[in-house]
Amino acid sequence: MADNYILTPEGKQQLEEELHYLETEKRAEVGERIKVAREFGDISENSEYDDAKNEQGMMEARIAEITRILGEATVVATPKRSNSVHIGSTVTVDMGGRERVFTIVGAAEADSHAGKISNESPVGAALLAHKKGDEIETTGPTGRVIKMKILSIEH
Repeated sequence: MADNYILTPEGKQQLEEELHYLETEKRAEVGERIKVAREFGDISENSEYDDAKNEQGMMEARIAEITRILGEATVVATPKRSNSVHIGSTVTVDMGGRERVFTIVGAAEADSHAGKISNESPVGAALLAHKKGDEIETTGPTGRVIKMKILSIEH
């Protein structure tokens, strides 16, 4: 199944920086840990060696994942003169008297703790193409109705 990755220019840059770090510094660090662990003797009962090999496996999987994402991604720049929500827009909404700020990004960049929500999430999808002042209603993942009013949009 081919994934359609959507990245903002900033998201692409972050992935490229992470890939560079993993391929250079992290790979060398893990390689050194494996080398040192081998010097402890029998690797069949060496937990340091096992830990280092597990870390190497996870790191190589992440390198492959980032490489695939960067190879298949479409980089989307937010139109500067638009007055509606697009991927890359930062949107301030009123959600029942509580102000929330979201940046709409592709799924590969989503990080809810940083306020970056996927264009495929219920809230992200509902906000797309709407304008300041629009009132929107969507259903969240738990089935709860979410009501929002767009207060501002930044590109």
